[in-house]
Amino acid sequence: MDDIADRYLRRSDAFARTVAAVPATAWGDPTPCGEWTVRDLVAHVVEMNGVHLGRAGARTRSGPPVADDPLGAFRSIRDQVRDALADSAVAGARVGGRLGDWTYAEVIDRAIGMELVVHHWDLARALGRRARIDLADVDHLWRTVELVGEDEVRFGFGPAVPPPPGADEQARLLAHLGRHDDGR
Repeated sequence: MDDIADRYLRRSDAFARTVAAVPATAWGDPTPCGEWTVRDLVAHVVEMNGVHLGRAGARTRSGPPVADDPLGAFRSIRDQVRDALADSAVAGARVGGRLGDWTYAEVIDRAIGMELVVHHWDLARALGRRARIDLADVDHLWRTVELVGEDEVRFGFGPAVPPPPGADEQARLLAHLGRHDDGR
């Protein structure tokens, strides 16, 4: 469980640092996620982090609304997920659903891990920043793609796009998830 919690904290801390760097004037800017703005993307990540807490039997508490305090909203749900992963009864709870019969910890590690990593890349790109994904995360996300299957990947991320010529592993993964990575 420690590996899952460590990966979650590393990924969520990186996302939080990038949310903290969003200029006040950029919340309405577009992202690589279709019609989502920067604020919409953060709201989606907050929502997805919280969606399984109740299903796993965790006590949930309201955080600030994303509309008022995007970083505070994300930190609040991140802390709740962290606490849930530290509770073996919650972390081991079965939360079957669209993805199959996974434990709460597996959902966080696989599905929410993918949300955090890919949407962190999306957020960084929306802000005009270089966005590199840790190679261990690239490998982990490819395994998750294999586990959930193409229908779920398409449901969550849309159609694949062709990778650029000479694409590295990150660019191939992102193309599979419907994103254009030009290496910046």
